[in-house]
Amino acid sequence: MRSMGVEEELLLVDARSGRPRNVAAEVIRAAAARDARNPAPSDEHGGSLGHELHQTQVETDTPPLESLPALDHALRAWRERVRTAALQVGARVLASGTSPLAGDTKMERSPRYDAMAQRYGLMIAEQLVCGCHVHVDVSGPEEGVGVLDRIRTWLPLLLAVSANSPWSQSVDTAYESYRWQMQMRWPSAGPMPVLGSLEAYRGYVDAMLATGVPLDEGMVYTDARLSAHHPTLEIRTADVCLDVRDTVLVAALARALVETAAREWAEGVPAPDVPAPLVRLAGWKAGRHGLTAELVHPPTGTSRPAADVLGALLDHVGDALRDAGDHDHVSHGLERLLAGGTGAQRQRELLDGLDPDDQDALAQAVVALSRLTVDE
Repeated sequence: MRSMGVEEELLLVDARSGRPRNVAAEVIRAAAARDARNPAPSDEHGGSLGHELHQTQVETDTPPLESLPALDHALRAWRERVRTAALQVGARVLASGTSPLAGDTKMERSPRYDAMAQRYGLMIAEQLVCGCHVHVDVSGPEEGVGVLDRIRTWLPLLLAVSANSPWSQSVDTAYESYRWQMQMRWPSAGPMPVLGSLEAYRGYVDAMLATGVPLDEGMVYTDARLSAHHPTLEIRTADVCLDVRDTVLVAALARALVETAAREWAEGVPAPDVPAPLVRLAGWKAGRHGLTAELVHPPTGTSRPAADVLGALLDHVGDALRDAGDHDHVSHGLERLLAGGTGAQRQRELLDGLDPDDQDALAQAVVALSRLTVDE
């Protein structure tokens, strides 16, 4: 069983107005102080809580886990810890890929973030987005590259499943995941080409760094990449999910994609050599529509109904899901999303039709979303 870990970037918003609050440092201190007063058992949480690019964000990460129930528990425990700490400073935690409401946000100060601000200018100030990154264990970097080559055409479907950023800065964007649009502004973002070997992967990354555009390897913001610090492959396409159940579903699908691709690589099954621009078009379609319209069907490259494409995904990773004992969980999760909607659709239910000038109504909607974040 491959282990998996999840990083969630979460927004901090004012408890009354729903607007972004620059209180990340205060929230992290409050959480640490509470832990010092009431130490949890060593196996209860694991992972960590830290800063992100903006002072209106924090990032949680779970330890490597194997079972979906354990991952669900860890994610809920971290969200609850952030919620409790945020309330101490008059804020709430919100799982949304973008901030639904506009606000005065400040960048986190560090030598690296300062260097990024100097290099990328206004784009850094505007880059208030929250993703869900899934790390999946691989046996080594050679297997990791083999997996990267074989999962790339399927990754847009993880974006469609997780889509959770329809509003940004008090504007209805018309996208289900506007975070994806923001993320693609990074010059190093998007799908990698099929590379075929670890040597080619290292050459590709080194060539990116040689341009002097990314500051370092940590800024190789491709859809998926080898971790520089852990024996894992990191999948970066998903929005942070409003509902923890959706986060667990994304992680289960990510692990199954990795396992399926690793088996294909070991058996010598060729990677589909779909040009990167076409994979990017599939990502755009997933971000624009989520599960509300057609998606790109990876085996054929054609536009098909979302239910059909998710069915193809379930078929593709079916053996890996069954071997992990996850098939029923994932099948029911996809049926739930097709019937009840993604996080973006739930945001629209609360926000659509509201007058952008009606600050009270917007604030109440964002507070309601924050309650969904932690099942209050």
